[in-house]
Amino acid sequence: MPLKRVIADVLGVATISLVALLVLLGLFCVVYSLYFQKRIRRQGLFQLEYFSGPWIVRIVYICFAVWWGFGEIIRLSLLRRHGRVLDSLSLRAQENLCKCYIVSNLGFAEPCLCLTLIFLLRASVQSSLMFTRNWNWKTARSILMFCVPMLVLQLLVILVGPKYKKELNPKLASYFVEAASTTTTTTSEMQEDDNVVALCTYPLFSTILVGVFATGLTAYTLWLGRKVLHLVINKGLQKRVCTLMFSVSSFLPLRVLLLGLSVLSDPERLPFDVISFLAFLSLLFCVGIGICILVYLPIADSLSLRSLQRFAAAGESRRTYGDTLSLIANQGTLDESMTNSPSMASVAARGSISFRTTTEKDELVPESTFVELKLFNSSDEAPPPCLLGWPMIPLARGRGL
Repeated sequence: MPLKRVIADVLGVATISLVALLVLLGLFCVVYSLYFQKRIRRQGLFQLEYFSGPWIVRIVYICFAVWWGFGEIIRLSLLRRHGRVLDSLSLRAQENLCKCYIVSNLGFAEPCLCLTLIFLLRASVQSSLMFTRNWNWKTARSILMFCVPMLVLQLLVILVGPKYKKELNPKLASYFVEAASTTTTTTSEMQEDDNVVALCTYPLFSTILVGVFATGLTAYTLWLGRKVLHLVINKGLQKRVCTLMFSVSSFLPLRVLLLGLSVLSDPERLPFDVISFLAFLSLLFCVGIGICILVYLPIADSLSLRSLQRFAAAGESRRTYGDTLSLIANQGTLDESMTNSPSMASVAARGSISFRTTTEKDELVPESTFVELKLFNSSDEAPPPCLLGWPMIPLARGRGL
């Protein structure tokens, strides 16, 4: 077997393996999200519903990621070789499958992935009162609605583009509109049997459309991420937002660039397989980072609140609960704060927990600037320690990821 075919097969196997890992990560996060939702309902921790508010949109994001991953497997030339899964299909069927891949991934799955990521990031500056089941379904419908223009444009490129080239502009290069390229492969070096297959390509017009969409999306993500950074001064959350902004602003343009460069090589050559794999890898990193930051970590941080009552009753001085929670002020600091500020004394008397961001030196902030989660009912027990979290902003805005 030629070395270039071996490398192409290795890249195909690597693609399938990475998609399998993405699917496992997605399934784990779905189960984790449902488990978190069940604990909130069963234990009556309705104060934590803010953190689980967009749980349906998170699951939708994972579904789009899995859809996109399976589409990347379908395009692989590894499956089209002699004796492979797609080899039994006719040449016309293989070409139609490549067209479906372009429409499905470039026209639907990828735009929906990016739009869902934007909605989840935007949810961090929404009021907690917005997170209802109707909000989740309305957001899902909005994502599908905003994706329709890209889907229609990709359909026009795939269905109308070849007819336009054939009837009106024969001199137009085929890589502008064609989603598949036919090639002949031999079953082995010792045999003369030929096998005609259709290899998936990326039409340049489709790539240009994706590039325009990615440019607008990147600009909006940077603007929105900067807005979130102004509201969140916790260092851990800052790192998360910066990581998400970096992944969107770097990996999406890189994918578009690589897809554009793919037209410089024939689909049966090794450079095309390498470029396609790198393009797949760039979006995979972006999707994986989005799942970790916007789905897994908020749930993991919120589940750490289960132990707050036990630690408050025991009078723990300091404890770390991930990036969402900061340090718990010690009892001496709490007493001094209650002495110097009547508003703080009233907060402790009600038995609530106030979150604000971590700073180098803890400074008192008026009660009106805190987000209060009443996890503890007023009783004869000692008041819980004051937690550090997010500053309160008007209901039209929110905080946290």
